[in-house]
Order: sequence, then structure tokens, then C-alpha cells
Amino acid sequence: MPSSPEEAATEHPEITYIGCARCGTLIAGLDGRYACSGCGWVNEWTEGHRPLPEARHRRG
Repeated sequence: MPSSPEEAATEHPEITYIGCARCGTLIAGLDGRYACSGCGWVNEWTEGHRPLPEARHRRG
């Protein structure tokens, strides 16, 4: 498991699969974050397998 958000952002996301909690359709997601195209169910973003990368601010 990465020790910092920077390390998490540099790793490749993992494709994961589960059965939809609402309708049972097999769905794929990235790092444990899912959205079902069949019924519209989505899991809470905090349920992912690792932290989301932080936004990088551009100087403009």
C-alpha cells in the first residue's frame, strides 16, 4: 500500500469487479469504485482501495 497520495497517484489503477449491490449485474471499477450502468447504483467514493490523487494546481 502506498505511504503517500503522491505514491498512489503514480501507480496504475487496478480494474476490480463486483456484483452490483442493487441489481446483481457484474460491474467493473477502478480501485474499488463502482457505478452500475444497469440501475444507476454507485458506491461511496471513500470505499475505494486507496486514496484518490490530489488535484494539482496550475500556475497560469
